[in-house]
Amino acid sequence: MVGAALLALGVASGPAAAADQWRPRPGTLYISDLPKTESWRANPTVRGWGSEYVCPAGWPAEPAEVNVWNRDFTTAETAFAQQKVAVFATEAEAVAFAAKARQDYLDCANAPQRPGVSATYYDHGAVDVEEGATLQGMYTFDSTNPERPGFNYLWGVGRDGDTVTLVLWQSYWGDPPVTEWKRTLRTAVNKLY
Repeated sequence: MVGAALLALGVASGPAAAADQWRPRPGTLYISDLPKTESWRANPTVRGWGSEYVCPAGWPAEPAEVNVWNRDFTTAETAFAQQKVAVFATEAEAVAFAAKARQDYLDCANAPQRPGVSATYYDHGAVDVEEGATLQGMYTFDSTNPERPGFNYLWGVGRDGDTVTLVLWQSYWGDPPVTEWKRTLRTAVNKLY
């Protein structure tokens, strides 16, 4: 099974980041904000990037260590979701980070796969909220895994000013909830501030 692609990008370092390292936490998703198609549970939002999964394309090293928060959501057995939030020293840095995240997700789906695995990329379009959000996805099929050959991923990237949120979903069960996840992504961006 191909691992989920979660981003591990660095943010500003040096004096600007050090002076700005204890910004208040932006608003984050509640369990009730996730699609009702699943029965979700979650731990509280915490500082840091949290769990990271390796994308077939690989990600740039060294995730940010300040002004980032994450929360994992799980179901009984079929789905996993995560929200990551990063606050930048400037809006320009946030714009660049969001663009890099979108490109990395595209690169992930288009990367060479191991033998027996195929990947298909999906552009699920934009979400009209604040400074913008997009939803991308990937379906992988592993012909060497007879029990769970198919896996779906949704990758949402949204921005409000100097803050970027990544809202990620994955499951091996059924079709991805694209319409519902767009609503969740819109909610995530609206709740930042």
